[in-house]
Amino acid sequence: MAFNLPLTKEQALQKLKHYCAYQERCHSEVKEKLYSLGVWKKDHNEIIAALIEEDYLNEERFALAFAGGKWRIKQWGRVKIKYELKQKQVSDYCIKKALQQIDEEEYLAVLGKLAKEKYSALKNEQYLVRKKKTMDYLMGRGFESNLVNKLVNTI
Repeated sequence: MAFNLPLTKEQALQKLKHYCAYQERCHSEVKEKLYSLGVWKKDHNEIIAALIEEDYLNEERFALAFAGGKWRIKQWGRVKIKYELKQKQVSDYCIKKALQQIDEEEYLAVLGKLAKEKYSALKNEQYLVRKKKTMDYLMGRGFESNLVNKLVNTI
């Protein structure tokens, strides 16, 4: 019965360089990858330090890319983006910086567009049910409740 020996530090570093070069990663994703590759725990910090030093791993860059992508492509609100970044153990500083890159005017415009689309799609529903479902939908997408309330009450 053959079993795989754990990767050497150099092999693991090489694999992780490819992993990080392919797409921005956060520290917790890299740690999970190290575990899945079966790398000795004592080598983890050294490998992560090398990745940071060689600029393969940059938490701030990851947060900016993640928030920007989720906003532009999936049109998530700030609440959901912040929650997801916290789940990935990204620092509060990086989360704040990533959320600041979202243009306020564009944010409110998208929120308004999504609200109108959802409200129109529910035309067979009773007025209060339409409002509630529209609010629930927008808050599920991660938009702030105070913005959603203000907007839905003007529809």
